[in-house]
Amino acid sequence: MTTPWNLLDLDRALRAGWAADTCSPDDQADWQADNPAWGHCDITALIVNDVFGGDLMVGEVHLDGTQHGFHWWNRLTSGVELDLTREQFRRGQTVTASRVVTRPPGPLPRRWEEYLLLRERVIKRLGPLPEPS
Repeated sequence: MTTPWNLLDLDRALRAGWAADTCSPDDQADWQADNPAWGHCDITALIVNDVFGGDLMVGEVHLDGTQHGFHWWNRLTSGVELDLTREQFRRGQTVTASRVVTRPPGPLPRRWEEYLLLRERVIKRLGPLPEPS
């Protein structure tokens, strides 16, 4: 029988797994070990969704009045919003226009390799995770 784990365990495992090789290619040039969450919001939110379900949330990232991509996080079935990568924004970025997005079925159209790599790192620390739905 597998030992149950909780959100804190998952958070620690995700943080231990974030690295340059799992960062979004769009953000890789700015990734640094002292800000490991940078470029990991989408695949982190997907793994949290694998485990806890709920909704995937996305919003626009703005800095100095200009949009700089998108940010992903989770809304759990309890209604609580959970953003495990929010601390990546250290230059005054704001996230606006949040909305729920439907997770695409099957392999992700982009970032599949990085998702699988981060997921494997989490599995090595925690044991089996639920399969993506």
